[in-house]
Amino acid sequence: MEPHVAELQQKIKDTLCPFGFEVYPFQVAWYNELLPAAFHLPLPGPTLAFLVLSTPAMFEKAFKPFVRSCHLQPLKDPVDQCVAYHLGRVIENLPELQIEVITDYEVYPNRRPKILAQTAAHVAGAAYYYQRQDVEDDPWGNQHISGVCIHPQFGGWFAIRGVVLLPGIEVPDLPPRQPPDCVPARADRIALLEGFNFRWRDWTYRDAVTPQERYSEEQKAYFSTPPAQRLALLGLAQPSEEPSPVPPGLPFTALTSKKPQNVSRARSWLSPRVSPPQSPGP
Repeated sequence: MEPHVAELQQKIKDTLCPFGFEVYPFQVAWYNELLPAAFHLPLPGPTLAFLVLSTPAMFEKAFKPFVRSCHLQPLKDPVDQCVAYHLGRVIENLPELQIEVITDYEVYPNRRPKILAQTAAHVAGAAYYYQRQDVEDDPWGNQHISGVCIHPQFGGWFAIRGVVLLPGIEVPDLPPRQPPDCVPARADRIALLEGFNFRWRDWTYRDAVTPQERYSEEQKAYFSTPPAQRLALLGLAQPSEEPSPVPPGLPFTALTSKKPQNVSRARSWLSPRVSPPQSPGP
């Protein structure tokens, strides 16, 4: 890795990694080359970017302290607020640089996502994006099959949180890093994609590889709660109510109500036409 890339990565890691995040560098070109122009990041190809994901530890190290110490806005997702806070600290800690952050939940007015998070995770070498095209002679006929990222250490027990872009810093010699193919067998890929598409509620697809750590039962209980009831678990009021104080014990804490790892709307790299199934959380 180029020395200044390693230095910048370390500075970002110093800000984020103590709170349960991971950081991976990539070139904008690697991302843009896989997608139609409508989904391109509008920066020169050699521009340096970093993929940010959260591990299971983020729940305890970042989210719970954030909920207990900050005034949450009840109409906004608490995890989104937490992630935005920590990514904002990256900008604060590197004031000499021009930095743009795109979080996984941001969309344009037409609802097109600003970043296809799973594609970014794959090109950054963080997690392998398994898609239907990765299964030879697949058995699904005309069924829609969404892809899913698998992390080599955490399986499906992680979430892609966004990208940090550094306009003006170009790294044409940055060597690409392939994501570990941790589900190489055809039968295992079929089981993974079927588990993700048809049985995501039972959580088992996340164990496509034996994870070093899983989400806690507390996190899973939150995800299993209907979205309309999740603010109540944090002691936050509904829109028509006065906010309640967060109890010291915090019996449940939230992760964002989104598709797992913010699944790409693409059937493949070049066909962003299909929406993925709904799911309990990242």
